[in-house]
Amino acid sequence: MAARPLSQMLRRLLGSSARSCSSGAPVTQPRPRESAQAASEELSRRRQFLQGHAAPFSAILTDSFGRQHSYLRISLTEKCNLRCQYCMPEEGVQLTPKANLLTTEEILTLAQLFVKEGVDKIRLTGGEPLIRPDVVDIVAQLQQLEGLRTIGVTTNGINLARLLPQLQKVGLSAINISLDTLVPAKFEFIVRRKGFHKVMEGIHKAIELGYNPVKVNCVVMRGLNEDELLDFAALTEGLPLDVRFIEYMPFDGNKWNFKKMVSYKEMLDTVRQQWPELEKLPEEESSTAKAFKIPGFQGQISFITSMSEHFCGTCNRLRITADGNLKVCLFGNSEVSLRDHLRAGASEQELLRIIGAAVRRKKRQHAGMFSISQMKNRPMILIELFLMSHDSPPANPSISSWDALHVEALRSRMSFSSQMATLWKGYRVPQTPPLAQQQLGSGSFQRHYTSHADSDTNSKCLSPGSWASAAPSGPQLTSEQLTHVDSEGRAAMVDVGRKPDTERVAVASAVVLLGPVAFKLVQQNQLKKGDALVVAQLAGVQAAKLTSQLIPLCHHVALSHIQVQLELDSTRHAVEIRASCRARGPTGVEMEALTSAAVAALTLYDMCKAVSRDIVLEEIKLISKTGGQRGDFHRA
Repeated sequence: MAARPLSQMLRRLLGSSARSCSSGAPVTQPRPRESAQAASEELSRRRQFLQGHAAPFSAILTDSFGRQHSYLRISLTEKCNLRCQYCMPEEGVQLTPKANLLTTEEILTLAQLFVKEGVDKIRLTGGEPLIRPDVVDIVAQLQQLEGLRTIGVTTNGINLARLLPQLQKVGLSAINISLDTLVPAKFEFIVRRKGFHKVMEGIHKAIELGYNPVKVNCVVMRGLNEDELLDFAALTEGLPLDVRFIEYMPFDGNKWNFKKMVSYKEMLDTVRQQWPELEKLPEEESSTAKAFKIPGFQGQISFITSMSEHFCGTCNRLRITADGNLKVCLFGNSEVSLRDHLRAGASEQELLRIIGAAVRRKKRQHAGMFSISQMKNRPMILIELFLMSHDSPPANPSISSWDALHVEALRSRMSFSSQMATLWKGYRVPQTPPLAQQQLGSGSFQRHYTSHADSDTNSKCLSPGSWASAAPSGPQLTSEQLTHVDSEGRAAMVDVGRKPDTERVAVASAVVLLGPVAFKLVQQNQLKKGDALVVAQLAGVQAAKLTSQLIPLCHHVALSHIQVQLELDSTRHAVEIRASCRARGPTGVEMEALTSAAVAALTLYDMCKAVSRDIVLEEIKLISKTGGQRGDFHRA
């Protein structure tokens, strides 16, 4: 659907008249006919005034890197009336018993404590905050707190039209509404519920009541809604909207996949192709969004670059979950229970000491996108429904073949995640085999990890019997002359331009002797650095693809399949690694398989070296190769 006709259609649906009503957010964007330079000068004047008149900020809410946390997000409930795919598992989540959730009195007590220390903005989140029966009363009482300038809510919009007049009357000043598609049928697929027209009615009501801008959060997922970027941007032509495109992020149970993420730069390029005059707007230092405006349009668009370009360095946000835990970082898995201390009768000073200690422990930035996708964290629904998060950049943004990367894991802890039954327009993600448990003779469990870089779901986990059938044996032809030297003995790359393309497969192995202490921690997944098997497995996959950059005379090979398998051997306190690579071309993939196995082994060493330096890497060897002029090889 063309962008402009859709914009006109939705303007008729929403209406475009709006009274002036401040959202409570700092005015940093220019008016429609105000230049970006004038807006920047105004912002600079405001900052200079505030700097000259500001009181000293609380030491309690200042972390060890000097970040001042003036923004608090409070989850009012874990419940939600939608089941968004990126937010929670399809089967739902196990909710906290009501008795363990914060009461209204506890919420207000904590809010008052934080506001006294310098918090001037509170956003109410969930779950879906507007399904909490006393949400209007909570907003009314928050409005009475001296020093609180902004009260916002992030909502899915289902109940917004009904409640917004009351909420505005008692002091609600900022609204974020989630809307991931402009197609009603696709809306039902994404959120697994009906309600598209109720959300549109909520947006209409917000504009009617004068909220400006009305922020619309859109989580962009490849294969699902990235084709609607221009339609969303076109809405800002005649409506006071700030459409915020959010990069897809990993949370427990949402089946995060790297190839489903559409990066900020890709989205920006798409919009610029339609509107090349798009201009960047100035932004607050602690802003999570990169804002842009199409000249002549009433609203604006923004990008929340949570995955590709982090903004941890200016983060000023703290979060309180519905069960009363303080999270100083959205993606961090460390939490401290303020509820328990409140109910134990802790004084205000004791609570402040606890909060201050947690804030000071906040890290400079958390892990990159590939690490956090493997971290154990709450499903998004149990932290907050939508977010303005802070993340760090990927270790290697060039990796682009994770779409079919699976992890088959045997572990003692259970996961909420299950496979999707259907996907929009036939879009499919290869399914991960179910968890299985294989008992060892010693009575301990065995953890297996298998990565697949193609859609072959029949491959088995590494087992003692699988090593012998790596590849068929055949003639083992060798050369008596080195191939990587010229006639004068100097290093030279082999010319493979005239060789025929054949199917090449190579399998290599390595063994890491960990010792009993490190082995037990890896087996139970108790290392402080994280899941060593997952990290080593991913390192092996990445190394295979980068072999030509690591080994000087290797040709670049376009691999069609990479498989890295790890198995725990309790008798030797060892991890056995097997790496398999496949490609079609004029040269073999032995080096890719060997590099994969070796780097996976080195990564295990790095993950465990804090526990023991008595770790041995051994038996890095080629198991088999097939294809090529010199015939097949299979190690006896």
